[in-house]
Amino acid sequence: MSDTGSLEALVQALRRLPGVGLKSAQRMAFHLLQHDRPGAQVLARALGQAIDRVGHCERCHTFTEEPVCAICRDERRDATRLCVLETPADQAALERTGAFNGLYFVLMGRLSPLDGVGPGDIGMRPLLDRACDGVVQEVILATSFTAEGEATAHALTEALRRRGVRVTRLARGVPVGSELEYVDLGTIAHALADRR
Repeated sequence: MSDTGSLEALVQALRRLPGVGLKSAQRMAFHLLQHDRPGAQVLARALGQAIDRVGHCERCHTFTEEPVCAICRDERRDATRLCVLETPADQAALERTGAFNGLYFVLMGRLSPLDGVGPGDIGMRPLLDRACDGVVQEVILATSFTAEGEATAHALTEALRRRGVRVTRLARGVPVGSELEYVDLGTIAHALADRR
């Protein structure tokens, strides 16, 4: 029986993070255990606290500790414009630009038939209900310019237009194949301003 089972479990847990392979996970585990045990405890507590306290906003599905997030509660936001994004990271990137003062809807994913992700898995029904609430006048699709993001935007456009909702899409200033959280803020701001 191995006497490093806990270390191996830590390495395997770290490998669950995106972009972290075996070597990187080992390097992180060794660093935390050898050089920063207090940091490892802070990380463990913060992760446990986030799991216990962070849920989804009832209106936009982003992460929040309250039933409705601060952005959805902000009466200064333009409730007639609804920007649809794939992830909370995309929302944070767009919000950092300061170029958008409307509200959001976070899909928590994108259509990917090869991975078994369909319309019911990305919150399409709640989005359609929200977009047809009589307040929203424009839905801005800000999905990524990947094959899955484009398929998601197409499916949403078709469903929203059938219900008489005005739909626009971010302009192509965002590089094809990129994800919003990694695009520079100026490019995102221009893409939002030049949406079609």
